[in-house]
Amino acid sequence: MTMLRRATLEELPATVTKPAYDLDELHCGVVHFGVGAFHRAHQAVYFDRLLAAGHLDWALCGVGVLSGDRKIGDVLDSQDHLYTLVTVDPDGRRDARVIGSVADFVYAPDDPQGVLDVLSSPATMIVSLTITESGYGVDDATGAFAPTDPAVLHDLADISVPSSVFGFLTVALATRRYHGIPPFTVMSCDNIVHNGSVTRTALTSFARHHDADLADWIDATVAFPNSMVDRITPATTAAVIEDVRSDFGIDDGWPVRSESFSQWVVEDMFSFGRPPFDEVGVQLVADVAPYEHMKLRLLNGSHQAMSYLGILAEYTHVHEVMASPDLHEFVASYMRNEAAPTLAPVPGIDIEGYIDQLLQRFSSLAVRDTLERQIVDASARIPKFVLPVIRDLLARDRCVDHCALILAAWCGVYERGDVPMLDANAEHLQRLSWEDHDNPGAFVANPAVFGDLSTSPRLRGAYQRAKRSLQDSGARGAVRRVLEQSVGQAL
Repeated sequence: MTMLRRATLEELPATVTKPAYDLDELHCGVVHFGVGAFHRAHQAVYFDRLLAAGHLDWALCGVGVLSGDRKIGDVLDSQDHLYTLVTVDPDGRRDARVIGSVADFVYAPDDPQGVLDVLSSPATMIVSLTITESGYGVDDATGAFAPTDPAVLHDLADISVPSSVFGFLTVALATRRYHGIPPFTVMSCDNIVHNGSVTRTALTSFARHHDADLADWIDATVAFPNSMVDRITPATTAAVIEDVRSDFGIDDGWPVRSESFSQWVVEDMFSFGRPPFDEVGVQLVADVAPYEHMKLRLLNGSHQAMSYLGILAEYTHVHEVMASPDLHEFVASYMRNEAAPTLAPVPGIDIEGYIDQLLQRFSSLAVRDTLERQIVDASARIPKFVLPVIRDLLARDRCVDHCALILAAWCGVYERGDVPMLDANAEHLQRLSWEDHDNPGAFVANPAVFGDLSTSPRLRGAYQRAKRSLQDSGARGAVRRVLEQSVGQAL
């Protein structure tokens, strides 16, 4: 067993890929907020490839602002900022590599000035974000900045010692402006439609609260490229840590396990230069929208389609749901009959082939993704992944039965009450689910989540039918009924 550190890299088994660059020669050109499992399995890997290609000025400095980020910082510090990534093919073949691209880490609550220093440095050219869908404080219905996060509210009142992402970015950009340093690019890597535009709204609105001239300067000079990111990455469990020890001989306090598939599409728009992303597999495009709509409505929407029905059918893992013929067919039918028809053509992508690839990825026994992971922050995710499908279908006078059953199953999981719901709106949704039991439709008549759809008679009718079907026939029976109806409509 080898403790993961720089000094022990050569002791690792030959089957483990090690950093192909001099770790002492790295310089941080990117600051990243939110160094969680997904970032370390996705963006950090592309930067690892850049470093291996000799672009040593593009290492990452990670920043943590949440209380839970202290642990990842402590683990990274103890391992010289190295960690293990295990990727798994659909056939179960595994590959382990040590990633060295996160060259530094600052825990903001302990060292806020350290965060400001690295953000204000001329060497920092890009600031990237994975702060979750709910981290931006932009209302889905209105598009306005309406934060509820205590750290953001604190910084809106007093920014002298920032504690939020947008507080740090605002102070750092003000410092760069004062000293004549070009602004960095702010690049969101979260699963949000037009994530760059949403980030622009959040940051300029926050800055305007303190300094209108600064907000105008940010709006005029800072680039906020839209992007689409994709790699299924379950949370690291004790079993993953033990597997890395037993199978690869690496004692790593926080490894990451993901599928082998990875995709990153980025709008080619940067304030202060960028690395040669195209050399390491990033797709640089003029318009990300077709790609992000495809991914959010098909992949992320399918996560919602399978998770609540899967939980009600007593499943725990994604591959278990996909092994059920009815649920597998439901997920495929949701994509083909409701989500895909709302999509514009995607350059270079065959949608039917993409759907087949997703079904294969979801079915992989080796990834071991959980349904509970996929329903975290559902009240922020469903308005981005499922509700836009419903709006587009209703506008085209098309059926929304699959989507309605997804929403009814979401309510059903709350109503059953035996699964932890990690969601800022969990208490309110729990109460609505109880009301919905006797008054089907109350759950979707919630403008805070459903916006304009909360008053849609067609959605309410489809939802009521779906909820009654769940109550009468259970998850599998309700799924079979929707599938039978979709076949009948196609004839």
